[in-house]
Amino acid sequence: MIIRRHLERRLLKAVKDFPVVTITGPRQSGKTTLAQMALPRHEYVSLEDPDERRMALEDPRGFLERFSGKVIIDEAQRAPDLFSYIQGIVDRTGRQGQFVLTGSQNFLLLRQISQSLAGRCAILHLLPFSRSELAREDLFPVEEIAKGSGRTFVGKDNNLFDMLFTGSYPRIHDKGLAPHDWLSGYYQTYVERDVREVLNVGDLETFGRFMGLCAGRAGALLNLSSLANDCGITHTTARRWLSVLETSFIIRLLRPHHKNFNKRLVKSPKLYFLDSGLLCYLLRIRSAEDLALHASRGAIFESWVVSETIKNFTHRGLRSDVYFWRDSAGHEIDLLIDTGGDNLLPIEIKSGQTFNPDFAKELNWWRATSGSGERSGVVVYGGEKSFNYKNIHALSWRAWG
Repeated sequence: MIIRRHLERRLLKAVKDFPVVTITGPRQSGKTTLAQMALPRHEYVSLEDPDERRMALEDPRGFLERFSGKVIIDEAQRAPDLFSYIQGIVDRTGRQGQFVLTGSQNFLLLRQISQSLAGRCAILHLLPFSRSELAREDLFPVEEIAKGSGRTFVGKDNNLFDMLFTGSYPRIHDKGLAPHDWLSGYYQTYVERDVREVLNVGDLETFGRFMGLCAGRAGALLNLSSLANDCGITHTTARRWLSVLETSFIIRLLRPHHKNFNKRLVKSPKLYFLDSGLLCYLLRIRSAEDLALHASRGAIFESWVVSETIKNFTHRGLRSDVYFWRDSAGHEIDLLIDTGGDNLLPIEIKSGQTFNPDFAKELNWWRATSGSGERSGVVVYGGEKSFNYKNIHALSWRAWG
């Protein structure tokens, strides 16, 4: 099954403009497949291969001289000395798109780029499939909804809870695998290995407990002290582990927007997972049917909408200027998209499958308080139809991302 990635357009432009292009993202997000499909004339080598990695580590100059043309180097961060030699080659040849580097350990990869390839390298991020990629739809900028150009869809063959439970990692969809079985192996093989490698975590049981506690806090304000205490680790360790999970594209800490409307604002971030399937696995949800009745259903749906929004920006090569807003009285907007200037698009997220006018209550309060007047807002909900309701765009989950 071939599913074209929305990032491909940005990748093809980048290889025309930069001598080095880096594609980073979580493991198994499809980085290698994207690079090989989009750039079939590039040679390919993977440093996951022990023989290739040994050659790159022991003789980086000789390793690179093997390639007469343009090349994709997979998991490039495994041979850090390569970056200095690549710098010398691109400065000498001046060829655009000569090296395409991919890597899943974003923290290590970006450190090498900043040291050796600053100004010579375009950095792209590839996340797992978006809903619109799986539906084979064109990429529609989510911020355009602010201009009243929302899409209208009715149901297709899959349902919301199947999609949330399955998640969006490509291999599950390519091979038709059971989500729980694949995610169990993914968590143990990649998440634990990569994090252990970077953090030098000796007690994987404690780290596993930490991941489960993070899953239980998805969609909620982050109380770092409470998280650390519940896990039995220090405040500093919890902060460091969260930082690595965020840099590894496993979680996203959504920061509050600080525009003050004469209210005391909450300053803590909210925690979200970038894949709903992994979140369901960590919460020990065993099926889509169990998810439909689960107490965390709303938080999982909210996490999915935030993730889809981030993917929409990321796969266009843009920074995702997304926030939430909450004051000390408990008024909250689930998601704010900064569309430039003083324009903010407020979004409420509701997992209910039947639209209720109460879904728009916080949006109406926020518009009145913020002085945005009749500027439109959005409710993304778990139903099948999209429509306008009193200057509110009620959007089906099928129309988002």
